[in-house]
Amino acid sequence: MSRQFLIWGLLLVLASFTYGEDKKVQLPTPPSNAVLDKMKTLVGTWVEADKEGKPTDKVFSVIKLTAGGSAVHETLFPGQDHEMVSVYTVDGTDTVMTHYCVLGNQPRMKAPKLTGNQIKFEFAGGLNLDPKKDKHMHAATLTIVDPDHIEIEGTGWENGGPAKEMCNGTKLVRKK
Repeated sequence: MSRQFLIWGLLLVLASFTYGEDKKVQLPTPPSNAVLDKMKTLVGTWVEADKEGKPTDKVFSVIKLTAGGSAVHETLFPGQDHEMVSVYTVDGTDTVMTHYCVLGNQPRMKAPKLTGNQIKFEFAGGLNLDPKKDKHMHAATLTIVDPDHIEIEGTGWENGGPAKEMCNGTKLVRKK
């Protein structure tokens, strides 16, 4: 019994050496477009700006690349009770964003193109929501002022129309 255990143990060790080697796997080039390429330039930590536009210590968003560069992952309000995630990817010629909201729904928005320094996302459906009645994020415009300053203007939706107390404008500064 102990001899059989020893043999299996040695085989396991040998197998781990074989699979533990650094093997370079050629990954396919991820799909991209001008909007997603612009989103990729935002990788980093973003803090709220004060009234004078100077950075505060309040982290609003952490943006990183994932899935071999085919998606941008944004964590909003990291570590807070109302933490949320948005994921940006390419779908055909559009860039799509799925927002995993603290409200328990997942609105999906599309941005077909980059317009100057703005990316405009418009509602394109979602999960766990009825847009005619449920509160959800319905649109967002991201303005890239310069490499270290962005502005976000969102439109919340409730009972089939704009919600007044949701997704108001925010000015952010890249944390250095």
